[in-house]
Amino acid sequence: MGVIGTFIGVSIWLFVAAALRRAQQVAQVRTFTRLVQPSGVIAIVSILLLGITGFYMALTAWGEQATWIIVATISFVLLAPFGACVIDPRLRALARAAAAPDGPLPAAMAARTHDPLVRIGLYLYVGVLVGIVFLMTTKPPLAISIFAMVVAAMLGLAVGLPLWWTTRSSAREKRDIGNFAT
Repeated sequence: MGVIGTFIGVSIWLFVAAALRRAQQVAQVRTFTRLVQPSGVIAIVSILLLGITGFYMALTAWGEQATWIIVATISFVLLAPFGACVIDPRLRALARAAAAPDGPLPAAMAARTHDPLVRIGLYLYVGVLVGIVFLMTTKPPLAISIFAMVVAAMLGLAVGLPLWWTTRSSAREKRDIGNFAT
């Protein structure tokens, strides 16, 4: 249940991030960002459930010989603050900014809807979560567990990093067009 809930919460974040990139009006941003609070609660409760039950299972059923549990736990512990300290605050700040009057998106809010760190972070999150599920289902030895988590994180970043360059080049083009028009 913890894994399912975590994926639901992160999937809602992914949906919100994708929808925000297409938003043209403040009301659209307000509508999409209303999903941030409940999805954050779902993700946090699920992560806590996953951590508690996983730790209990590790102690009672597997013991110290299950090195994959150690790798999954360390990966999980390293990933959790990223969502709480990077992704969630940026989405909540956008939700606060969406309290503006209805109408077209102001330039500052439009820039926030294209925040590459949110999308890169979400893809990294999904990659690591898929890696943890892989460890949970295959229970590999230590070396393969570490390798699997590195590959999962790299795949998440590989999917997300092109967004950084796309956002930067798009911002540069808008700036250049603005300079050319004046």
